[in-house]
Amino acid sequence: MTSAQNPQAKTLSVVVPAYNEEDVLETFHARLAAVLTDLSLDSEVLYVNDGSEDRTLEILARLRGEDARVGVVNLSRNFGKEIALTAGIDHAVGDLVVLIDADLQDPPELIPDLVSLLQEQEADVVYAQRIEREGETWFKKATASAFYRLMRHVGEVPIPPNTGDFRVMNRRAVEGVKTLRERHRFMKGILTWVGFKQVALPYRRAPREAGETKWNYWKLWNFALDGVTSATISPLRISSYVGAVIAGLAFIYGIWVIIRTLAFGDPVQGWPSLAVIVLFLGGMQLLVLGLIGEYLGRLFNESKFRPLYLLDQVAPSSLGTAAAESAKRPTLASPPERPLSVG
Repeated sequence: MTSAQNPQAKTLSVVVPAYNEEDVLETFHARLAAVLTDLSLDSEVLYVNDGSEDRTLEILARLRGEDARVGVVNLSRNFGKEIALTAGIDHAVGDLVVLIDADLQDPPELIPDLVSLLQEQEADVVYAQRIEREGETWFKKATASAFYRLMRHVGEVPIPPNTGDFRVMNRRAVEGVKTLRERHRFMKGILTWVGFKQVALPYRRAPREAGETKWNYWKLWNFALDGVTSATISPLRISSYVGAVIAGLAFIYGIWVIIRTLAFGDPVQGWPSLAVIVLFLGGMQLLVLGLIGEYLGRLFNESKFRPLYLLDQVAPSSLGTAAAESAKRPTLASPPERPLSVG
């Protein structure tokens, strides 16, 4: 690598969060290993086991025994994909860091193109941008498109449309991401917020290779809510504007009622319209209270200052071990290295 942003990039870390991925892990690693073998960079594959309940950890232990490039970060329980990605980024030692899912919807074969574009464009981040989402329903595509449109308009920093976590970052961008330690993590927003030079690489996203997605519509809804409330306070500002408009309309309606009463008396009527108005205002108040509660809940969680995750075991790759030895300091893992336990 010869760019100004990547002056001496010689090593590459691939961070892979894994939760109940026993059906696809071996196929994924076989494809990824073939790609890394052809790269002119020393590499490691850092799998983050996010409290899997199937044979994922057992398979990862076997892969590490067969491939010295494999490292495993085993979290103490399931913390969620956003936290698992954070743990992987914290422990990655490469000059360049790739984020990729294990379900093979993001092809490992695209990694050399990401790295090459990073060098050619002298960029800090190259993110893979989907031009086709195969294997997804029209409803999921439509809601995803609506979410990205919303984030472009209300977010502090616009998130590129149809972009997931699949990307490569140089060390400067990685260190920037590591400084952001909020508990409610929306990684797409965090990865964009750090800025620097970011370039898109279009690709076609394949259907899931095996197993089942962990994202049902309820989880996606909560994920979108986390994304909006983590990235912006616009919902609170919009609710203030809506409240001001309703108050203005209520004032005008009150003036009209006074004038009508003085001119024509006060016959008893209008109960249906009054009931509608009361229910509408009550619903708006509950909605605004819910928004305030979302932000207040985030303040409560942040105020506890808990760590983002706890480690059960860390088994570094050969690259991670060599980096720790050369730096003459322990790795980021607090527990000592010991054989992976799958019991």
